[in-house]
Order: sequence, then C-alpha cells, then structure tokens
Amino acid sequence: MNFKNATLLFFLLLACFSRLEAQISPGELVNAHAPFEGMSNCTKCHDFGKQVSSTKCLDCHTEIKNLIAKGRGYHASSEVKSQNCFACHKDHHGRNFQIIRFDTKNFDHRKTAFELSGKHGQLKCADCHQTKFIKVSKYRSKQGTWIGLETQCVNCHEDFHRKSLGENCSGCHNTTSFKTVAKFDHSKTKFPLTGKHSTLDCTKCHTKEVKDGKPSQKFTGLPFGNCTPCHKDFHSGKFGTDCKKCHSTQSFHQVNSKEFDHGKTNYPLLGKHRTVACESCHGKSNSFRPKHENCVDCHKDFHKGQLTDGDGKTRNCNLCHTIEGFSPSLFSIDKHALLKFQLTGSHLSIPCVQCHHKQTDWQFRIRGERCVNCHKNIHGNEISSKFMVDDACEVCHNNTSWKQITFAHDSTKFPLLGKHAKASCARCHVWPNSAGEKTYKFASLNLNCEGCHKDIHLGQFREWDNNNCLRCHVNDSWDPVKFDHNRTSFTLIGAHAKVECVRCHKEVHHGNERYILYKLGDAKCVTCHA
Repeated sequence: MNFKNATLLFFLLLACFSRLEAQISPGELVNAHAPFEGMSNCTKCHDFGKQVSSTKCLDCHTEIKNLIAKGRGYHASSEVKSQNCFACHKDHHGRNFQIIRFDTKNFDHRKTAFELSGKHGQLKCADCHQTKFIKVSKYRSKQGTWIGLETQCVNCHEDFHRKSLGENCSGCHNTTSFKTVAKFDHSKTKFPLTGKHSTLDCTKCHTKEVKDGKPSQKFTGLPFGNCTPCHKDFHSGKFGTDCKKCHSTQSFHQVNSKEFDHGKTNYPLLGKHRTVACESCHGKSNSFRPKHENCVDCHKDFHKGQLTDGDGKTRNCNLCHTIEGFSPSLFSIDKHALLKFQLTGSHLSIPCVQCHHKQTDWQFRIRGERCVNCHKNIHGNEISSKFMVDDACEVCHNNTSWKQITFAHDSTKFPLLGKHAKASCARCHVWPNSAGEKTYKFASLNLNCEGCHKDIHLGQFREWDNNNCLRCHVNDSWDPVKFDHNRTSFTLIGAHAKVECVRCHKEVHHGNERYILYKLGDAKCVTCHA
C-alpha cells in the first residue's frame, strides 16, 4: 500500500471512530470531570456495561464517603443515602452544566442533622457556608461546596470563654441568645447555689477579665473550698475557715448557736448570757464586735449615773450584781453598814426595792438620815415641836417597831394615872374620820373625861360647860368612891342611910337614851312617899 492510500485509510478510520464515540458518550462532562473525558476513562465512573457506580463516585469523593460513614450531613440522611449519586448529580450535559443544584429557599436543613433553630433560622446560606468556616483543608479547597462545616458552635462563633469550658456550648446556651443561659444548671456543678447565692448576679462571682487581649469571663478555676475567697472574714481567722459551722447561705445573721463556740471569743458566755438571743447583743446590723468592756455597753443603767466614781465613770456592776442575774444584789448588810445610813432593826428585813425604787425609777443616793425622808409624818401638827423637835420620830419610836413607843407622858398636861397608864396609845389617840380612815389626835384631844368617855349621866353634873368627873370617880375605877351624899343638899340620915340608891334614883328613858336620874329636884317627902 502506497503512502497515499495509507493516509486515506487513516482518515477513514478516524472518521469512523469519531462516529462510534459519538454513539457511546451522551455528551461532554462538566468542567470538574473534564479530566475523565474519553473512552479510556469510562470505567473510572462506570462499571463495564452498566450505569454510573455510586461506589466509584464515593471512592473519588472521599469527603462525602467520610461524612456518610460518620452519619453526618445531608448525604447521610435516609432520603439520600439509599439513592444513587446520579439521581441528583447528572453529567454529560456539557462543560458548564450545573451538576450540583438544589432549591436553597425550600431546602429542609433538618435533613443535614443540623436544624436551623433560633437565630440560625434568620441567616442566609452564605452567612454560614463560607470557606473561612471550613476547618478541613480538603473541603476548603472545593469552591462552592456546601459541605465541610462542623456543627460545633466554635467553628463559626468566637469562643468567649477561651476554651476554658470546652466546646459544648449547648450545655448552657441556646440558639436564641448567647446571653441567655437558661439551660445551665448550677446545681450540677461542684458548687450548687443555695440561699442568697441563688439571687446573685453571675458577674458578682464570675468577674469579667481580659484574656489573650480579648474580653472574657472567668467561670472555671474559682476557689470555693471556703467562704473567704469571696467574703471578708470579719473574725480575722480566729474561728478558722469553715464558716458553715456557724453560718448558712440564707444569711450571715443566722448563726447556728449549737455549733458556734462563744468560749473562743474574748467574751465567753456565762450565767444568764447563755440564754440571750444573739441579736440582743450583736443587733441586726451584723455587728460582730460589740462593745463589752462595761455592763452598760449592753445593759441600761437603771441607776442613771447615780453610782459613779469621782471621775464620772460608771462603777463596776459586779460589785453588786452577778451574771447569774441582776437580783438578788450582792450589796450586803455589811456593805450598807459602811454608809451614812446603817440598817438596823426592822430596816434589815425591808427589801431594797421598797426604799430605792420609787414609782418607775431607781434611786440610790437618797437622803435617809431622818425618818421623814422615807416615812410620812402621820401626826402632822398634832404633835408640837416641843415634843417632836425637827420631826425627830425617834423621840417616841424606834426602828424595830412603830408600836414600841417610849414617850414621857408625864411631861404633858395629862399624866397617865390609874388605868390610863395601862391603856394603849391607840385607845386615846387613834380616831376614825368621816371616811372611816384612821387619824391620829394628840394636841387636838379634849383633856376632859368626856373627850374620850361617854357621859352616861347626860349632863346632870355639868357645871360651867364641863363635867368634873373626878369629884366622884378616880382613874382606877368608875365606882364613885369619892362621892359623899352628905355634901349634897339631901343629907342621908336615919333610915335614908340604909336605903339602896336605886330606890330613889330610878332608870329613866329619854328618847333612845337610858340613864339614872340623880338630880331629883325638890327634896320633899311627898316626892318619894305617898
């Protein structure tokens, strides 16, 4: 065969091959698959004599194969996983054919296993599907790809916590707002919030800081073994660091008195102080160091400064009182004997309050030298200054008993004679007034007998407006031993001397009164004898 014929045969075969290829290939491949153009490359995508093999597609597109193996992404969904690749990605339609296409507006993102919730639902696809958010280089190298994005928040969002809390942001935050941490449960941490801690603003404990030149907030690494990292120790370490032995998170003012040992303080609680409520001394203002040097720092001075030293400072209360109680007082009789007013007689049995507590006030610096400083002079003006100089009660009375009276009655105008000497003072000197109350009469007493005794003769012997009872009677007896009938106008002679008195002196009635008639009038015989 000459060269001319050989050349002609070559072109004829070439033309036949071109027509054969056109019959086998449905069209040109897309630009991305252009390197696989030609019959020698068909088996790279097709099984011999069969359709495109999905297995071969995934052998080439390993990024998709890996996602399916991990069960991630749209291709791992039940809707896609069971289908052949060419069902969605058709080729041989030309170099510029769009082999990857879907309706982004109506695409159900839940099929990717990453639901667009909260603020994510308001974003555009391009806001997230950007090369800068793709961490793996093999995904990033594919322009226009929709795969390669991780589902962790830190892939798209800056980690405000600077890796201090891990990458599971959804444990605290939601897609509605980063500032809302409603999903966070502090009770599941090593420091559950109780009492007042539960009402605090987070920033009170979790302070804001600058880390790596960027703003951050400290959530981990906070010391919480005891209270002092956050709270000032008012006790300056005196009671150790285990604050919860005495306090609770409800309030610092609520102290567990059963656990708190006041004996470790500068003021151990003894006596009555053991039963006093804490707030009585410490108040509600959290005053842990109240003044306690003097009793008056806590207790009202009932003496109102009466018992002070020369420098004006209050005396030491323990001279009279103990912590077992204000009463009884330790101020003994012996101590009182050192004062100007010594307790003797009945004063020894009188309670202190009777002299020193007047109405609502305690009075200790009182005048007590004279009786009238405490006792009322019930005699008033009845006893003249002649017998009671300067209200000196001790002229008659003593401090053992008011009823023990030593008075020289002979110094008065009425010496006590006969039975008068045996009568009690009250028989003559105590008189009831109109209200039935006792009054005492001395100077105003009538010294005549009828001043105290009833005139049973109803004035028969009154002369010059006075009854001189002593003309007939004596102080020892009412019997008329001094009466001499012969000194009257009717001398008893003869048989008259033997007649009983009642034979002549009859009992008569005058109104409601009964009396013996002694004044018989005219002494004629016919008056008695018929």
